[in-house]
Amino acid sequence: KFSQISRSYDIVCLLGRSYRCKCRPPARDQFQEELVIRPLHSGDIYASFQFRTLWDTDFLQERQKKVSHYRLFPKSLGQVLSKFSVRELHISFTQGFWRTMQWGQPFIPSPPGAELWVWFHHTVSDVDGNWKELTNVLSGIFCASLNFIDMTNTVQPSASFKPLGLGNATDHRFLRYATLPREIVCTENLTPWKKLLPCGSKAGLAVLMKSEKLFHSSFHSQAVHIRPICQDEQCTSKAWELRQTLNVVFDHYTSGQGKKEWSLFKMFSRTLTEACPLASSSKVYVDITDNPELFELSPATHLLSRAVVLGDRRTYSVYDLTRAETFGQLRSFNLLLRWKGDNMLRPLLHAERYVAGFGLQTGEIHTVIYNNHPYRAFPVLLMDSVPWYLQLYVHTLTVTSKSRDNKPSYIHYQPAKDRHRPHLLEMLIQLPPHSMTEVTVQFERALLKWTEYTPDPNHGFYVGSSVVSALVPSMVAMSTNFTQDQPLFSSFVPVKEESSYFVRVYTEPLLVNLPTPDFSMPYNVICLTCTVVAVGYGSFYNLLTRTFQVDEPSPPLAKRLANFIRRIRGVPLLA
Repeated sequence: KFSQISRSYDIVCLLGRSYRCKCRPPARDQFQEELVIRPLHSGDIYASFQFRTLWDTDFLQERQKKVSHYRLFPKSLGQVLSKFSVRELHISFTQGFWRTMQWGQPFIPSPPGAELWVWFHHTVSDVDGNWKELTNVLSGIFCASLNFIDMTNTVQPSASFKPLGLGNATDHRFLRYATLPREIVCTENLTPWKKLLPCGSKAGLAVLMKSEKLFHSSFHSQAVHIRPICQDEQCTSKAWELRQTLNVVFDHYTSGQGKKEWSLFKMFSRTLTEACPLASSSKVYVDITDNPELFELSPATHLLSRAVVLGDRRTYSVYDLTRAETFGQLRSFNLLLRWKGDNMLRPLLHAERYVAGFGLQTGEIHTVIYNNHPYRAFPVLLMDSVPWYLQLYVHTLTVTSKSRDNKPSYIHYQPAKDRHRPHLLEMLIQLPPHSMTEVTVQFERALLKWTEYTPDPNHGFYVGSSVVSALVPSMVAMSTNFTQDQPLFSSFVPVKEESSYFVRVYTEPLLVNLPTPDFSMPYNVICLTCTVVAVGYGSFYNLLTRTFQVDEPSPPLAKRLANFIRRIRGVPLLA
């Protein structure tokens, strides 16, 4: 309602009505929403929601004064940017693991659990203090456990996680990165996320976000990305970009559908009836690159869009929700897709990780990176953050490719401090074409204090995902003009080279068992102690408080019989 009132205020001022108000220049705030549906070759359905809000304000000029007007940009996030001098913020909440070999590459990757990485402004003097306060504030905004982020699970990467917007890409003192791999995503995280949208969940594509359906899926990830960007190619004007993404993978076999066909109503239990009134663009994209060999789509549309996504040229059917003819006479829009065939494509870059070894003293972490390109070699940047209670033996670090040693060209290692900070290992590795590269390092498990164990210590301790960043060779020429009109799902990461595109891959989180004491022993000791105290103290208390009386012995039987007869005769009894 506030956004609609503000919009009316702008119109009134622009029309020059005789109102006693100070007219401001027209704001160029924009809001766009997109839904991309990609049928996967495994038979699953990948649905990606993209919401983009542009806040027409200059970061460098507006940072010194208080901003009081918020039209489309959420005020809660605007105040966070201003108070903590945030230059760039990326946060994600993910339930499940993205299976790259079966589903391909996602538009925007994210690791299981919660991930947060922030670039602060170069004028911040106490970065760690701002980081701690920021995590507590974001924990309240998104109803998450981000307050458990502290210096024991926070790292400062030296080469990974470059700014995706305008920012200083060299001074990594103002970068902080942390993950919570055990964070559980549920409805209480989705509700505040939807409230950040200008139309909420009342209109537009957000009406499809029904919690009952979204969380009954194979993969669910919601994220918020905030960064300053240029509004033109010369970068004469700047703006804040808020991009909210929600990615879902539906498996209709496990959900009881039993066949390879889907529709909007089957996936979300709802259909689209209108676009968000505040949106300048509202579209639904369906990937039909493999059509008509694999599937058929209805209703058909004559609007097509071709875009280069992740190094491949894709074709999409476009449904514009701002047009009345999209909804038809029933004022309802529903999509239906039926599969015809099957095919399988392997991603060019893939990574996985696991723990080897036996016992609870030592172990070995294996990280395997696959380069499936048939003839091109390219470098990758591997970043690994390991908790302090896994004591790494860096001298055992080995990197092998095709059974040969592969010496990294760059290594940055920051050792951990017990109960203060984790290990940080970054390496630049050259991947040969069509190869498998394995990175191994041995570790020793530490014995924690009994107060440091979780309530379920035998479940294990989680170790965050490894991050693999690379510029993968592209099959087609990439466009380096990031200001041109293009779909949101293909314009998040800026492209600086026509021959390659940026990819970030996350491995599985690890679950490691640590030496755990027998926490049932205190219970046994308490039971034994209480039993001894009860028996000993109870007996002693009875001796102190019980009253003793001397009972006289009873007379013999002959005497009692004689007294009975004498009582009958009325004769005095015998003494």
